[in-house]
Amino acid sequence: MNFIVDASVAIKWFVEENLTETALRLLEHPGLFHTPDFIVVEVANIVWKKAIRGEIGHEQAGDIINGVQDGILEFYPAALLNNRALEIALDLRHPVYDCLYIACAEAIDDGCVVTADGRLNAAVTDTLYAGLVMPLSGVAG
Repeated sequence: MNFIVDASVAIKWFVEENLTETALRLLEHPGLFHTPDFIVVEVANIVWKKAIRGEIGHEQAGDIINGVQDGILEFYPAALLNNRALEIALDLRHPVYDCLYIACAEAIDDGCVVTADGRLNAAVTDTLYAGLVMPLSGVAG
């Protein structure tokens, strides 16, 4: 299986949160993880929120952004996924930025989005996209 990770998983590689241990175990999977390049923007927004709340320092915020861009992930241009992501978003009535990950999973052989985002997991339940999304809590340890 080829894993597409979203920002809700990637942030857990750097910041202690619920399911961080599971996210770190995911790193034991051989090979690269795939993701739309948009993840960098999403993670930057998460670390910005954490920094202004005082949960992390400014230096750590920068280190996290550098870490996300540091070779663990194979990036796919969001511009190439946008049209399909919009179709999926309209079908699911769910935000396009989350559906970029599903579009990426469709574009990769044996792709599956791993997410800690409960709203995304709920949105795909009982749909054609259910097999393309796996909750982080469902990753075997």
